[in-house]
Amino acid sequence: MKTYKPTTPSRRNTQTVNYREFLTTSTPEKSLTTGFKRSMGRNNQGRITTRHKGGGNKRLYRLVDFTYNKKDIPAKIQSVEYDPNRTSFISLIAYADGEKRYVLTPKSLTKGDTFIVSEKAPLTPGNRLPLKLIPVGTFVYNIELKPGTRASIARSAGNFAQVVANDGGYTNLKMPSSEVRKVSEECYACIGEVSNSENKLRKYGKAGRSRWRGIRPTVRGSAMNPVDHPYGGGEGAQGRGTRRPKSIYGKVTGGRKTRTPKKYSNHSIVSRRKVGKKR
Repeated sequence: MKTYKPTTPSRRNTQTVNYREFLTTSTPEKSLTTGFKRSMGRNNQGRITTRHKGGGNKRLYRLVDFTYNKKDIPAKIQSVEYDPNRTSFISLIAYADGEKRYVLTPKSLTKGDTFIVSEKAPLTPGNRLPLKLIPVGTFVYNIELKPGTRASIARSAGNFAQVVANDGGYTNLKMPSSEVRKVSEECYACIGEVSNSENKLRKYGKAGRSRWRGIRPTVRGSAMNPVDHPYGGGEGAQGRGTRRPKSIYGKVTGGRKTRTPKKYSNHSIVSRRKVGKKR
């Protein structure tokens, strides 16, 4: 991590990733970028569904490949780049047939390294193969939920899932959330961990840095009026005044189970994630 000389109070408390150690270029591949409009927390009707979002620097969207549908063709990493739209680094790769794509960068791989998507691929970081061929205890990322679809599990910085067991056409995976889940053994996954594991150690240092990222201020409910929040009102500092913690809309947020009892994926869950202080 990179720290700064305390020339100002915000500089004293700022801690960032030292990108010079990991990135090899600052200019993205133009053919793999596109402009886009961020939702700013609004749905298709323009109504705010996620609070505290808006503003921020304009971003260029990188078209990252999560399908990995070019099999048995080796690929070489040409550069490791920063992506403002995700927490991990991305790599510009060139397949042996000349096609270029962006993929998530695995930990420990850098410019010049190679990988391959194949059932015969060796068990080295970056290679992608079916879960049935991956031994128990291996860390994997970029995991498909259904065979032939795009990778959707363990994609953020420093994340990985662990292969726990192979049985009856399914592979048991221990997710980053500590949940153990069954996935078809025909699904593909990449060996290793996602890059930029230091991302969680960043400290913005000042409010303005959050605004650059499109994060708007969060106001405490107890500082509001009764009309605006269940915790609002009262002279001076007051307790919440309600038996259970609630959101701004009056919805209970602590101690109440919210998962749908008959959710379609219940049969895939071997053990639930561990929550609360005991975790």
